[in-house]
Amino acid sequence: MWCWRGFGITASIAALSVSVIKPCKFKPYNCNYSFAETLAMKNVEEADVGISCYISQLPGFCGVLKQRYSDFIVNEVDYDGNVVHLTSLDAPPETVEEKEKEKEKETSDQNDKSYAAEIELFRSLAGESDAESLKAFVDQTISGRDSDIDPVTLSPDSDKSHRTAVHNFFKEHFKFLVTDTVDGPDSTSKCIRVRLNSGGQHNKGRNSRKRKDRSDKPFDSRGSNDWPEHVGKFLRFHLYKENKDTQEALGLIGKMLGIQQRSFGFAGTKDKRSVSTQRVTVFKQHARRLAALNDRLIGIKVGDFCHIREGLLLGQLLGNRFTITLRGVVADSEDTIKAAADALGKKGFINYFGLQRFGSGSVPTHLIGATLLRGEWKTAVDMILDPREGEREVIRKVREFYKECGDIEGTLRQLPRHLVAEKAILQCLKKCPGNYLQALKSIPRTLRMMYVHSYQSYLWNNAASVRVQRHGNDQVVPGDLVYCKQASTDTLMEVLNPENEEDNENDISHIDEISGTTAPEGKGTPVKILTAEDLLGDGYKIDDVILPLPGSRVLYPTNDVAEIYHDLAKKDGISLTECTHNIKEFSITSMTGDYRRVIQKPIDFEWELHHYTDTNVSLAETDLDIIAKCKPASTIGEGGLIDADEPKVLSVNCENSSENAENEIKSLELDNEADDEKKLDLPEDNSIGCSDTREPFMALKLGFTLPSSCYATMAIRELLKTSTSVAFHKTLNQ
Repeated sequence: MWCWRGFGITASIAALSVSVIKPCKFKPYNCNYSFAETLAMKNVEEADVGISCYISQLPGFCGVLKQRYSDFIVNEVDYDGNVVHLTSLDAPPETVEEKEKEKEKETSDQNDKSYAAEIELFRSLAGESDAESLKAFVDQTISGRDSDIDPVTLSPDSDKSHRTAVHNFFKEHFKFLVTDTVDGPDSTSKCIRVRLNSGGQHNKGRNSRKRKDRSDKPFDSRGSNDWPEHVGKFLRFHLYKENKDTQEALGLIGKMLGIQQRSFGFAGTKDKRSVSTQRVTVFKQHARRLAALNDRLIGIKVGDFCHIREGLLLGQLLGNRFTITLRGVVADSEDTIKAAADALGKKGFINYFGLQRFGSGSVPTHLIGATLLRGEWKTAVDMILDPREGEREVIRKVREFYKECGDIEGTLRQLPRHLVAEKAILQCLKKCPGNYLQALKSIPRTLRMMYVHSYQSYLWNNAASVRVQRHGNDQVVPGDLVYCKQASTDTLMEVLNPENEEDNENDISHIDEISGTTAPEGKGTPVKILTAEDLLGDGYKIDDVILPLPGSRVLYPTNDVAEIYHDLAKKDGISLTECTHNIKEFSITSMTGDYRRVIQKPIDFEWELHHYTDTNVSLAETDLDIIAKCKPASTIGEGGLIDADEPKVLSVNCENSSENAENEIKSLELDNEADDEKKLDLPEDNSIGCSDTREPFMALKLGFTLPSSCYATMAIRELLKTSTSVAFHKTLNQ
């Protein structure tokens, strides 16, 4: 049959079923690879991070995931339980006051496009050389060719009064630039350095205080001072995107608006290879400006605008609604598929952290996290910078270049901008050679902390597998942890969120693909250790059982499941109870910890089988499809959005969108995010893509909601009984 040809599978379905549903052979004390062995791996496998068991013993079946972007639709669910949809692309009518303010701003921007007269004045003040340097700097700034524009340093000047005159000149004539004084080439001279105001190239000096004076100010105290009082400072809109991660989409919108990416707020990142809709807020922007972008944006639409008082923060969502279509489904009978789908709805799945949590490259992020927890700063830096398997040739060459010659300047010139961690480390080492701890701290917090959180997830996955292997998945046992229904015992502890110990930065992609940080139900809820007496009634069931993510303020089970945490950590040279160094953010004992359900049941679960013959026809409606029904195609914008249903190469790996997520997201390996998408793609088989075939195909369409800390990947794994690793699916095509 075509499914087997498309994936190169020669074994029968029966043989496949036998091989994938055999009893769980999880061996917690034999699942660790040596450091050298791990670095030699090209991809992370499920067993490497503790993913080893299934709930049901039903056979799996073949299914193609994400043949089209519209086969994986994600809609955010807000705190009120509303599923977020894109319903309108139009901006609401503006008030007269808003129109006048916008007109004044546009007029001001037009007047500031040319600075020829100001440069000529500066020429008479500072001389020919400095005037030409300034002209080149201003031209580069206005053109927007490069958002990372290096400052320009003027000629040495030992005359303090003249330097003061130059500073005042910039304050008066170039309000989008800021200046400061730096040491000159000799001890008697100083130089004036000119750089772009971090508030934006056309910020008109409203944010011209030095960086050190701005850092302690709340975000909403910056920006325009003439915003109408009756209008909320944040514009909330619904972001619809296809085959783009959240940060990528917002980066593009920000560039088109001429604003910083940190101006945006969102509750969680969404899967890249999908069609997704989520809420976003942006600081002090008019809906008309964003709506005007719809005709120019490709793969992105914005709409459903309204102004609100507060911006969105990571984690401010209940979860995500998924509409997933598995195409080309093949099983020994339809009854097999129906039984598997019914079992998923009734029993759920093991709530593992998916492979995306642990990175996509040959250096799993939990190993970097373990190195940080041990305090091995140089080793951690080397793991992030060194060459690795499976990356694009251009990235591999850059890594090898640095490894061989240690040329930081040369490496930074070649380094792709999306390698955020690598760039931050090298820039810090350039200023502070040999200070590896400071280099690690220069990585944006949301990224550097995800290394440590990845190790927490590694321990949790292994503990979950031990719990299912030793005690089954259908009953609670003494020593289990549950969220307490009656908080009247001395074995209680308040649930805390490890991701919120400090304010998260929003200046980088949330690299994990789950949205948010923890299920809202756990926040502030006490935890109870079950006793034999608690099991006499029917108060607690298996889906009440939770396990901790290690931290200083969590309880551990009092049964044998607790052993796995300490034994695995000990084998990695890590103590979960004592500090090995004094760097708090890289110490589990300084983190509060959290809890996570072992078994997760999909919410509002529904499914149906479809039979189809045309593989080019979408089997699920996107938000844009629904809008298009009500408006002519021209209102959507010709070429303004890529066709979600145009033929795509096949992919059999899925990434959940609920976190992070940071991204995700998307994995923690930002360095080859684009490559990973290519790795997931399988060549399109002509027998699959032919739309005029008469052979009917079968698809399984699923609809369900998951809390914000759950991976849809793991739900699909429970259905298909196959690994979710890239390496595994690549072997299916050999």
